[in-house]
Amino acid sequence: MNSPATEVVRLLTVRGETLAVAESLTGGLVAAEITAAPGASQAFRGSVTAYATELKHELLGVDAGLLAARGAVDPQVAAQMAVGVRKALGADWGIATTGVAGPEEQDGKPVGTVYVAVDGPGPGLSDGGKVASLRLNGDRAEIRMESVRSVLALLLQELAGEQTGNERAQDTERNGGF
Repeated sequence: MNSPATEVVRLLTVRGETLAVAESLTGGLVAAEITAAPGASQAFRGSVTAYATELKHELLGVDAGLLAARGAVDPQVAAQMAVGVRKALGADWGIATTGVAGPEEQDGKPVGTVYVAVDGPGPGLSDGGKVASLRLNGDRAEIRMESVRSVLALLLQELAGEQTGNERAQDTERNGGF
């Protein structure tokens, strides 16, 4: 079975679409996972690791008032990060991660609070994307890796839901099916 990143790259390539990634707590792990997949250069535009809160505003266009009021660990921040990286890097899809990996709470949010987001061209995403709120257990490394898996799963959900019958037929044909 293909890894989630390999499946993301495959689906994006079949569709002729591209992806950009905005990361905070994952610190580049999502981009590393995607670029480890064969053929990633066909679909992956790039990434922004906006670890510092002000960079979320300066590089990704996250509303400064929102950041000041709620901090960086917030579902709307995640959604705006996904929209911002998609626009900044000229991609069809944008995904984002923000949260608290530990060892201490941040912005009053406990360790394990994570938000992952996807923004893309599909119906239902035009209103600022889709966000998943996670409450993860484990140490710092486990929380970060589960955040990577979760954002890729969210994107896969959207890509699978968006794939048209014609695209499925082309994909089946390419993979030796009928």
